[in-house]
Amino acid sequence: MIRLTWVQPEDLIGHELRQAEEDGRAAAHPARFARITGEWHAAGGHDAPPRAGASEPGAARLRGLAGDLMDQLAELTSPLEEPGELSDIIAACPAWPVPRPAEPDPARLLAAWQGRAAGCVLGKPVEKIPRAGIREIAEATGNWPIRGWFTAKGLPAEVAGRWPWNRRSAVNSLAENIDGIPEDDDLNYPLLALTVLERHGHGFTTDDVAKLWLDELPAGRTFTAERVAYRNLLDGLEPPDTALHRNPFREWIGAFIRADVYGWVNPGDPATAASHAYRDARLTHTANGLYGAMFVAAMCARALVSTDAEDVVETGLSVVPARSRLHHAVRRAVEAARSADDFEQVVDGLYERHGGLHWVHTINNAALTAAALVHSRGDFTRAIAGAVAGGWDTDSAGATVGSIAGALAGRVPGQWLMRDRLSTSLTGFDGVGLAELARRTQEMMKA
Repeated sequence: MIRLTWVQPEDLIGHELRQAEEDGRAAAHPARFARITGEWHAAGGHDAPPRAGASEPGAARLRGLAGDLMDQLAELTSPLEEPGELSDIIAACPAWPVPRPAEPDPARLLAAWQGRAAGCVLGKPVEKIPRAGIREIAEATGNWPIRGWFTAKGLPAEVAGRWPWNRRSAVNSLAENIDGIPEDDDLNYPLLALTVLERHGHGFTTDDVAKLWLDELPAGRTFTAERVAYRNLLDGLEPPDTALHRNPFREWIGAFIRADVYGWVNPGDPATAASHAYRDARLTHTANGLYGAMFVAAMCARALVSTDAEDVVETGLSVVPARSRLHHAVRRAVEAARSADDFEQVVDGLYERHGGLHWVHTINNAALTAAALVHSRGDFTRAIAGAVAGGWDTDSAGATVGSIAGALAGRVPGQWLMRDRLSTSLTGFDGVGLAELARRTQEMMKA
């Protein structure tokens, strides 16, 4: 039996119930929310699974009820000041940046690509392993604080049994088997962003992104919000409805990991970078999911022309609505990272504030990303190690931090450089080198 993950209503409604609590709809409509929740639980429905993308096959009997209740939840309105239209987002950002385009050193762009790959691959084998397990693995192999790739060599059997590697990634992302850069969605999406720019220029639309996905992105390479939006496209919905219809993952990290290229092609112009990211993100995300993509794009635009991580994070915050949950979370994370000596204490605070969020939510991972960048004070290894050791979306947070830290430094330490060959299922890119991608990205700065 094929268990299609991340799209069936019985697998989505638990996440939507939690989303309603996070965005204030539950508190704003207590009676209706309680009735919907009660009806779901009375029928035998489950809460959101913590990590799995599908429930047990028997839950399919609840599919009709789950879809109906999700539609009822969609009718509830959020009281939060988190706008969705770009003009309203700009109005909610009192420090919206003034463009100051610049021509960066090409070495910084290559380092951004290399840093993204390094942070991604560092996080791949420990994806879905909680923070405590990551530390135990690293300590057991003499790699704590993390300063090199994870390895199975010397790992005690009881530790390996307690914290099994990510089965799809352990075969190509441990120190003993890395041979080039393995495929990952955190690297596929930058390739798609580059493609949409090459085909349509800086004036591309959300529809252009959608059509590109249907032409080039295998559905099996999508997850969470992206898979739901893909399904919605096939059902005939158009953006922004693709991000809204039965999509409880619309504030998760998917758009956050798609935004780097939009910053790289707009060096020194975070405002334009953020608007590019917005056009991409609105296919799949709303509210803080949108803001997360804009935050990353603005940081990447600034990182190519700055040398200070805190300046980069502040630039990112300038395109995030000041009253949003994301802005508050990142602001507190930066303050903690600025004053703490021990990064583990910073992460403890992040878990106290955001531990109830799913491990691939935008808000917790964005806060961790900002904290790792600020606390590392320009040290590339400390930056990606902190992001991965944080234990949420390890490869995604590692990739974004690596991208920005690499651009800031203008180089990636040799220990993190892999054979310059990227594997991917995207047409025309399999085997491409990062140096070639950097060259093509440089060309799009001038387009």
